[in-house]
Amino acid sequence: MRDERQATLREGVRILVRAMRDEPVILGIAVAGSAVYGFATVAAAEVIGRVTDRVVVPAFRDGETTTGALVLAALAIMVTSLVKAGGIVVRRYFAGLGQYRLNARYRRQVSRQYLKLPLSWHHQHSTGKLLSNANADVESSFWPIAPLPFALGVIVMLAFALVSMFLADPLLAVVGALLFPAVLLLNFVYQRRLSPLATRAQALRAELSGVAHESFDGAMVVKALGREAAETARFAKVAGQLRDANAAVGRVRGAFDPMLDALPNLGVLAVLLIGSVRVADGSLAAGTLVQVAYLLTITAFPIRAIGFVLGELPRASVGWRRVQAVLDAKGALPHGTDRLTPANGDGGNGAAHLGLDDVGYSYVEGTPVLDGVHLDVEPGRTVAVVGATGSGKSTLASLLVRLVDPVSGAVLLDGMDLRQLEPGQVAGAVSLVFQQPFIFEDSVRDNVTLGLAAPDEDVWAALRLAQGDRFVHDLDGELDAHIGERGATLSGGQRQRLALARALVRKPRLLVLDDATSAVDPEVERRILAGLRDAALPSTVVVVAYRRATIALADEVVFVEDGRVSARGTHRELLTTSPGYRDLITAYERDAAERAMAGANPKDQS
Repeated sequence: MRDERQATLREGVRILVRAMRDEPVILGIAVAGSAVYGFATVAAAEVIGRVTDRVVVPAFRDGETTTGALVLAALAIMVTSLVKAGGIVVRRYFAGLGQYRLNARYRRQVSRQYLKLPLSWHHQHSTGKLLSNANADVESSFWPIAPLPFALGVIVMLAFALVSMFLADPLLAVVGALLFPAVLLLNFVYQRRLSPLATRAQALRAELSGVAHESFDGAMVVKALGREAAETARFAKVAGQLRDANAAVGRVRGAFDPMLDALPNLGVLAVLLIGSVRVADGSLAAGTLVQVAYLLTITAFPIRAIGFVLGELPRASVGWRRVQAVLDAKGALPHGTDRLTPANGDGGNGAAHLGLDDVGYSYVEGTPVLDGVHLDVEPGRTVAVVGATGSGKSTLASLLVRLVDPVSGAVLLDGMDLRQLEPGQVAGAVSLVFQQPFIFEDSVRDNVTLGLAAPDEDVWAALRLAQGDRFVHDLDGELDAHIGERGATLSGGQRQRLALARALVRKPRLLVLDDATSAVDPEVERRILAGLRDAALPSTVVVVAYRRATIALADEVVFVEDGRVSARGTHRELLTTSPGYRDLITAYERDAAERAMAGANPKDQS
């Protein structure tokens, strides 16, 4: 336990040093302001002592004083007060600014790391945990930064106060100095008690974020299945655990803070008791006792500031460990320096030549999803990828746009390994449309362009090709129409067509559709695919599909079975030569027919 406490203290100090190194100027100014405050506070003690001896005591003893003495005393107190106030303003402003800048800096670093890490890493971490890392954990890591300049600056005040006390009266100074080992001991006990409680509270914050995210993200499912009460209970359970964890932290802090406040007061009481006896026997001046007592009172500020920083180190260490786990995470997709050469050789966007050379991939080691996949697609061809559920079709689509890298083999675009291309080359040449598109709470235009500097003419052209121009024209505001969160104001088919337009406006050289028209009417889907074949993009198109009409429109069909390409040819050829393909297509058609019959005869749905 002692080793753990020391490790927490060392880690906390490293966080503070890192913060000072990251924001040296701003935090340096804050420390300077705090030092000015400390010096002025000690000077005020000296002023009060002198005023007591030269103005207050003579006034009580003689019954009179001079106007000049009163004016000088008031001016001295006023000047020191103004200097103290200026130091406080500088310290608070720049300490807060430094803390917020550090929060922003590391939130950006965590977010950038999220973007660098592959999907395989994200699949292993819940959304709630990732949100907590970027928000609550970063905030906790730098929570001690606000009082840090105060603690560092008032060390000057502490040093001056101790020197002044020893110069005024060594005996009373020794009595007051006994406070400091007591404060350090109290802080060590506090850290030992608080560290495990803070760790649990931080973990529960992440869990609560995850539960809330799932509930809000799946609001339609929750309401459709009448699961509101169950979700409320699930949230309430974790919220209750977090409440109890925070209450436990609060109890420790509640016991620690009063004791820390009480120690300086006990010291002042001891000094007054001893000093009053010495004043009575004439061995100590009243002004000296007032000065020492006041100096001991103001040492409560640096003691309090140092204690607060030390008390926040366990929470900061817990938050930093969770942030550092993200920043140290491995698996970012490496890039090379190669650039794609347009196939048509004139600087345009010619259709890409796609190749897969002995590609293998697995999510869990020893359990391959794809194994030894070979594929060659000529530029401008439309290829349908067909296979049973779990055969590896979506994984293949992810590999083509380099959301993940193959475990073995290589994915080639115009003969170049995607891993050797410089950043931005794949995204600039390849577009993927998912079955479940993500629509932002923004306008139609911004959802299609997503930052691309495309004129409205190109946006409308992409919408027409995606068969989405009609419903956009019907929206209030057309391209400026605001879409609800995740496209809540659109149907499933409309969301898919909007996502398809988003890909098409970029004029990709390779277009990958992962069952991207499943929610679209078959006739509309036929028009979309026919338009893609006739469009002047041109693009090489890979379609993950299951509808027979969709598959029949492809130039070639690739049948994926058990992670391998088991057959390849036209739809007609595979119906004759591949029993597995024929059985799968027949099953698809039978399922579609049963759905159509059930829709036409609701009474027969039993």
